[in-house]
Amino acid sequence: MVGAGAAGLYTAVCAAREGARVTLVSATPLAESSSWWAQGGLAAAVSAEDSPERHLRDTIVAGRGAVRESAARVLCEEAPEAVTDLTRLGVRFDVDRGGHLALGLEGGHSTRRIVHAGGAATGRRLVRQLSAVVAEDPTIDVLEGRRVVELLVDGGRCAGVRLDDGRLIASGAVVLATGGAAALWSRTTNPAGAVGGGLLLAIAAGATLADLELVQFHPTAVAGGDGADGFLVTEAVRGEGARLLDASGERFVDELAPRDEVARAVQRQMALTGAPSVDLDMRDVDPALFPNVVSALRQAGIDPERELVPVAPAAHYVMGGIATDVHGRARLAGLHAVGECSCTGLHGANRLASNSLTECFVFGARAARSAVAQPGPDRDTVAQLGAARPRAERPPPVSPASRQALWQRAGLERDGAGLRDLAHDEHPLVRLIALSALARTESRGAHQRIDFPELDPGFDARHVALGPDGLPAIETWM
Repeated sequence: MVGAGAAGLYTAVCAAREGARVTLVSATPLAESSSWWAQGGLAAAVSAEDSPERHLRDTIVAGRGAVRESAARVLCEEAPEAVTDLTRLGVRFDVDRGGHLALGLEGGHSTRRIVHAGGAATGRRLVRQLSAVVAEDPTIDVLEGRRVVELLVDGGRCAGVRLDDGRLIASGAVVLATGGAAALWSRTTNPAGAVGGGLLLAIAAGATLADLELVQFHPTAVAGGDGADGFLVTEAVRGEGARLLDASGERFVDELAPRDEVARAVQRQMALTGAPSVDLDMRDVDPALFPNVVSALRQAGIDPERELVPVAPAAHYVMGGIATDVHGRARLAGLHAVGECSCTGLHGANRLASNSLTECFVFGARAARSAVAQPGPDRDTVAQLGAARPRAERPPPVSPASRQALWQRAGLERDGAGLRDLAHDEHPLVRLIALSALARTESRGAHQRIDFPELDPGFDARHVALGPDGLPAIETWM
């Protein structure tokens, strides 16, 4: 198990419950992963007024004709059980005065279905509790402060990993839960480490990546502020009545439209006025609902109870990743991927808010069951592989120039000329993103091509896949 965010921790717990011996490799100490910062909750149809079918319809509408329906159906049908299981594991979700789950409303959802813990501190609560469960489980060995630098492959099958200290770990199945890549962009809501290292490990070993051009830009990241630039103001505040205002103090967008619409509307306002931001009015929102958001803003010198909050879009979530099926299986035998580093096609061209945390748990449980069913580790083969090949180098760091180039040439809008320049960038994952974006010659959801401004029905339900040869292929996933 590689990665100790929400997906990695939960997958490790599920695999241990299935009887597996688990080694969890984490670059950071437990409870310090990117998931710690997740403000959104879990989208799940748990109320009497809701249903998995309704959740599925919202997911498909938000995904702009690019959702893999089989993956979305799995998520929507199995999300309520994920919430129940997390409760059994000790996660305390917010409840109302009657003791029922307190459900939030976010963009693209037709009803309240967002389960939170501690208001906008859901990621913190989840990671903290799951870390405690992992630490207490004698069948899970945790290696903190270690990184995987290579997936070891024998006969077309992933047989183990090599760590940065040279250690070799043989495994019947390797599960990557290494997080996303949105910190590659110069303006981002993500912590600095979210640069897609797991994706490069996977493609180097022979796996396939997909949909790297589909990148969601969150519309309400703080602009400026004392140390708060890029801080995400959760969409849930808009579900509780916060409004987006233009320079004259007027609303200019439906704040609960899907994120791609809201982000582009914000960008248009900024272009019209030349201003670096628009205003988010939280003055009528109960600050007790979002204590960590209010605290962070006040630390940055912004009092959201009395002042408008300057916000602008920022790279937030890469819908693409390691191509997997609905059991988390990559196209390299023995390799699985879950969470933001994976791509089941669930999110299509625009992720429905709060489906991503739910994805960690629904597909984490499925990947755990699949991984446990694989043949046991071959330690002798892994030792031979390790001795026969030189140590792999860690992926190159991302330079400020590469990050700025991505923002300028593969931001909310992109065109062929800029993407062709980006395809020669020094960083390998930046090049793959550019190639994927060049292959999708249309505008759809989070992917907006100035030179191809219309949606092309020929790309409905189709995905841009990249194999080890680095050449994009357009695929239909059933």
